[in-house]
Amino acid sequence: MDNARKKYIIANWKMNFTPGEASLYLNKLSNKIQPSRKLQIVLAPGMVSLQTLSLQVNRRQFKLAAQNCHWSDYGPYTGEVSLTQIRSFVDYVIIGHSERRYVFNESEKQIADKVSAAIRNGVTPILCIGETALDRKDGETNSAINSQLMNGLRQVSKEDIDKVIIAYEPVWAISSNKGAKPANPIDIIEAEQLIRKNLAKIYGKDIAEKVSILYGGSVNKDTAAGYLEIPGIDGLLVGNASLIADQFCAIVEIAKGVRNER
Repeated sequence: MDNARKKYIIANWKMNFTPGEASLYLNKLSNKIQPSRKLQIVLAPGMVSLQTLSLQVNRRQFKLAAQNCHWSDYGPYTGEVSLTQIRSFVDYVIIGHSERRYVFNESEKQIADKVSAAIRNGVTPILCIGETALDRKDGETNSAINSQLMNGLRQVSKEDIDKVIIAYEPVWAISSNKGAKPANPIDIIEAEQLIRKNLAKIYGKDIAEKVSILYGGSVNKDTAAGYLEIPGIDGLLVGNASLIADQFCAIVEIAKGVRNER
């Protein structure tokens, strides 16, 4: 493994916590988690909480991420939020999450435009990709991963690819989905290798090896160590477990321990 790659634990709070609740929760995490130079911990609260938390957060301890964004910097898009509006609050933005793709029907072009907007605004995009249960059943896993990866990065130059994080989240393994089941390490290894192979085709092998790839899907304190020990996986995107302080803190401590052993 390339030790130069950054390692991440990213908490996606989704549509949970009011601004007041988010502030109290951040305070609880702040008291339990010690900063680490070797591990970047990123919190992705709801959009309405970003400004409040940006004034409260210790940026040596945590970074903030938006859960979504619009692809334009300004414009007549009622109800939308651009990265130009929130880039002073966040360092990262989650783009292409399966809920955005399959619940809100975001297109590959929209996702690519959002990745481009993030880079343009100096915010690190976390591009989520992953196959559905139907893709897997039909033998289309590789095709789905390749399509989402290549389309999501189609506006990203060789000079900018190191500013992108890839999160592999097989839709069938996300714990909030009905019938979800944890992914087998072999499945994750194959996906990670496929992602780097495709990155190498476009950007070259050396650059592909520098891109951080995360795993997300049924991550909790009991599964975290196994996922973090998988070669080529540089961290975790945590959903439901990130809403429970003891669970999330345990995952962070596990990540520190696994990384120290490498």
